[in-house]
Parts: sequence; structure tokens; C-alpha cells
Amino acid sequence: MRSSQCQKTLRSEAPQNDHRDVAWASIPVAVVMIDESNHIIDTNPSAEMLFNRSAKGLTGQCISDLIAGQSRFEESLRQVRQRQSPALLNDVNIFPKGRHSTVASVQLAPVADETARLLICIRSREIEGKISLRDPARTAARSVVGMADMLSHEIRNPLSGIIGAAQLLAMKLSTDDLELTELIIEEAHRIRKLVEQVDQFGHSKVSTCQALNIHDLLDRARRLAKLGCASDVEIETDYDPSLPEVWGDHDQLLRVFLNLVQNSAEALGQEGGQISIRTCYDRSLRVRNSVGEDKSLPIQVDIRDNGPGLSKEIAAHAFEPFVSGRKNGTGLGLALVSAILSDLGGWISFDSQPGHTVFRVSLPTVPKRMEAN
Repeated sequence: MRSSQCQKTLRSEAPQNDHRDVAWASIPVAVVMIDESNHIIDTNPSAEMLFNRSAKGLTGQCISDLIAGQSRFEESLRQVRQRQSPALLNDVNIFPKGRHSTVASVQLAPVADETARLLICIRSREIEGKISLRDPARTAARSVVGMADMLSHEIRNPLSGIIGAAQLLAMKLSTDDLELTELIIEEAHRIRKLVEQVDQFGHSKVSTCQALNIHDLLDRARRLAKLGCASDVEIETDYDPSLPEVWGDHDQLLRVFLNLVQNSAEALGQEGGQISIRTCYDRSLRVRNSVGEDKSLPIQVDIRDNGPGLSKEIAAHAFEPFVSGRKNGTGLGLALVSAILSDLGGWISFDSQPGHTVFRVSLPTVPKRMEAN
């Protein structure tokens, strides 16, 4: 929402009739109204989602208890009331119930013809921060396509010759020299695996979207992970049973979730490692697609782990190909995930700190035109 539009919205009076109730509920960012003592007297559904509390649970709460930097924030509230003009605060920490704090921009505005009540518009910066990462990452991922065919022909075929020659040499060498040929063969296989991963970018199949039960898909990814990459890791689930079906490609979404679970499992690497898969509904997330259409992505899938987290250097380029924080890591997993979700009209963001890393996949519901069929 542009600043001028947001100010115009915030300066309107609280909803008094059905039409205003609908408009209030439809605002895609979190908005709360506070009284003269800074206690919440009204909220919209986006605020409930952001703070992870019901309207009843938020009503009566002091807004300063939900936002860091109380003295600075309360001084801003005082100035807005005194001047009767809006104010914008950037890089403010807010505290959702049961979740880690998140950074947001907070806009304050007086209610028209009022001297005490204020409207507060809160927009999480997590999503905005990832927007700057996504487009360069997608471009970089797509650049890998150009080299995929070259790699297949120029590297894969000579590798087969190298492996074959090393195997023939191994048949004639003494036991002491076998270690060298084994090293040649192992490293050649590792290069071949890398080429195959890169080749996935150039030969991804055309998406066939359909209505899918997200929990069936996640359960399958979890079972497959337990048989392989996460066999020694505890994987917990916390599903919202009321979620509607998602709109996506079954095989490609399975690939996305397997990559993310594998990424978490490999990051743990210690006893006591845990992964959790959680789903929820958040209608506040909207993105603009390549043709300028505003699109809602309400289905949220969080994949968390209690590993060491991403370093700042890696986090800044997490979705770019060949960026990895692990020894011998190819750095293609997250790039592939980003490319797939971009093609499917989805979104991925993350929050990482020591002991807590979560990747959030945001997906669309079934289009209304398809529901009618």
C-alpha cells in the first residue's frame, strides 16, 4: 500500500456500518485502534494474524507491551496526538505471541475529528526484506539454465571416461596404490552428481497445477525424509486442519519440501536436533506477479530447525546458486526451491538466528474459476 493511500485509510473513522466493516476486515496489513490510554480497542484480522492472537486477546492490551522501545514509541504516540499528523517509524521490533520478535514499519495516524484515539498500521519487514533477495536470486537461478546443456555434454561424457579408466587401472594396481584410484573415482562421482543437480534447472518439467491437500503432501515428504536424509532427526508436525486445498504441482511441491527438510537436517548435525513442520492460514500476505496482478498467498508452511542458523554472509545470498555454508555443499537446493516456487506463483522467505531457523513457503488457494469446474 502506498504511503498516501495508507494515510488516507488510517485517517478514516472506525467502521460504523457493514460496508466499512468489510473494508476494515479487508485491509491487507495489520491495523489496530488505541484509546487515549494506549490500550487496544479494535483490531482487524491481519493484526490477529501478525500478533498470533485473537481480537478478544488483543483488546485491552497496552500497545506498548507488544512493541519494543517503549519510551521512543510512546513519545511518538504523544507527538501524533499533539500535532494531529501521521508519523512513520522504521525498524521497530514487535512481539507475536509464541513466536520470535520480528521487525516492522509502524505508521501512526489520528482518527479524523478525534483528539485521543489513534490508528496504528503495522507492516512486517520480513516479507519486504526477502523481496529484494528474490528477484536477483531468480535471475541467478535462471542463469544456470544456460550452462546446464553445456555441462551435460562437455563434462558428463569425459567423466564417464575418467571413471572407466580409473576402474581399469584399479584392476592392475597393488593394494597400496588403490587408494589413489578410489579417490579419482569418488571425486568424479561427486562432480557427476553436481552436474546432475545443475541439469535439473535446464530440464524442469512444465507445471501441472491442481487442487492439493497440503498435509498429504507434507506427510509424504516427511516419510521420505525419515527414510533418508533425516533418519536420525525428530520431525514434529503442527497442522491447521481447517486449511483449504492449495493450488500447485504435486511433484514440484514435493521436491520443494524435501529440499527444505534435507536442508534443515544437514544443518543440524548434532544430537538433539529437531525439525518441525507447521501450517497456518494468513490472508495478509499478498504479492504482485509479473503482469502486475495482486495475488493472495494465504497458505503458509513453516519448516523450522534448532540448528546453528545461517551466517549473515550466507543469508544475504541464500537463494542464489552455488552459495552454501556447508563443506562440499553445492548451494543449489535453495536456488532450485526459489525457482520452482516462482514458477508456481508461490513465495519463500526465512528468518534465521542461532538455535532457530524457519523457512516459510506461501502458496495460493484454488482459484475460484477452478472451484466452479
